[in-house]
Amino acid sequence: MRILVVNWQDRLNPEAGGAEVHLHEIFGRMVSRGHQVSLLVSGWDGAPAEEVVDGMRVVRRGSRYTFPLHVGAGFRTATAGQEPFDILVEDINKLPLFTPLWTGLPVVGLVPHLFGSTAFQQESLPVAATVWAAERLMPSVYSDRNFVVISDSTASDLEERGFPPDRIHVSYPGIDHAIFTPAAHRAPEPTIAYVGRLRRYKGIDLVLRAVAQMAREGIDVRFLIVGQGDDASRLERVAEDLDLGNHVSFRGFVSEEEKVRILRSAWINVYPSPKEGWGITNVEAAACGTPSVASDAPGLRESVLDGQTGFLVAHHDVDAWANALRRLLEDADLRQQMGTRALEHSERFTWEATTEELEDILQMSASR
Repeated sequence: MRILVVNWQDRLNPEAGGAEVHLHEIFGRMVSRGHQVSLLVSGWDGAPAEEVVDGMRVVRRGSRYTFPLHVGAGFRTATAGQEPFDILVEDINKLPLFTPLWTGLPVVGLVPHLFGSTAFQQESLPVAATVWAAERLMPSVYSDRNFVVISDSTASDLEERGFPPDRIHVSYPGIDHAIFTPAAHRAPEPTIAYVGRLRRYKGIDLVLRAVAQMAREGIDVRFLIVGQGDDASRLERVAEDLDLGNHVSFRGFVSEEEKVRILRSAWINVYPSPKEGWGITNVEAAACGTPSVASDAPGLRESVLDGQTGFLVAHHDVDAWANALRRLLEDADLRQQMGTRALEHSERFTWEATTEELEDILQMSASR
C-alpha cells in the first residue's frame, strides 16, 4: 500500500511525545513490510522541509500552532508527481484536521485519546474551547470512517460521543522487549521516577506534594522528573516552595539509553495524569520489572492493573498518592511481587502485533 500519515509532529520534533513514538514504531515497521509511507507534519525552527526518517518520506509545513493553515499545501506537496495514495491515516492526538472533507482519500483515524474538558486544564481558554468544539464536530465528519484506538477506555469515549461501535477497533501499543528489560540491581536509595512531558494537566505537582509529605515523615525518598515541557519552570517553583531540596531532581531531556536506565533503577514509576489514551511509560516500566502508581483514570486503568502491577489512586488525592507510594517503598516483598507481575503483564504487548493489526485494518479500509 501507499500510505499517507498526517500528524502534528514527527519523532524528531523537540515537542514529540508518546503519540510520535507510537506512530514511528508502527509505520517504520510498515516500511520494512514493503509499504510506502509518507508523513505530513508540522515543522520547527531549523527543521528540514523534507527528509527521510525511519524509511518514511517526511514533509514538514507550518509550525506547532500554524499547521492547520499549512496542511492543505503540504498535502498537495506530498501528493504532487506521486502515484496516488491508497489510504490516509490521520493521527488525531491534538486538534482534528477533518481530513475526510478535503482529501478525497479513504481515511482511517488513529486516536490515542480525545481531550474533552481536560483541554481546559492545559491550554488557554480560546485554545481549549477550540479543541473542545472541534472534538464535538468529529462524529458528523468521521462517522463513516474506521478508527483505531489504543485502549478500551478510548473506545468507550468514542462510543459515548456517538461514533458507531463497529467502526472502532482497539489495538494496544507495543514496546520493544529487547530494550526494556529488568536490571540486576535497583538504586540504593528509595527512588520514584516520572518519565514524560512536563505539561500542567499531567499532575506532576501532586506527586511533588506527596513526596514532600513523606519527606516530612523522615522517609529519605528521591523523585526523578525526566522530560521537558512548558510546565517545567512552574514545577521547579513548586518543588522549591515545598522545600524538597535533594529529594527531587529535574533531569530534563535524556537519551533513550538513560531513560531505560532510570526505569530499571527506579523503585516505582508514577503517572499522575487525569486522562490518557494508554500510558505507555507504565508498560515500559513494567517490562523493566518496575511497578507503577498512577491516577485511576481512563487509559491508565489498562496499563496498570490495580493491586497487581501497581496501584491506581484518586487523581487529586495527595494523601492517597503518599499512602500508595509509602506502601511500595516500605514493603520490599510487595514491590518485588508487583514488579514480577508487571513484567508478565508487559509481555502481552509487542510492536509487531500492533503493526499487523493496523495493517489488516488499513487494507480493509482501502478496499472499501
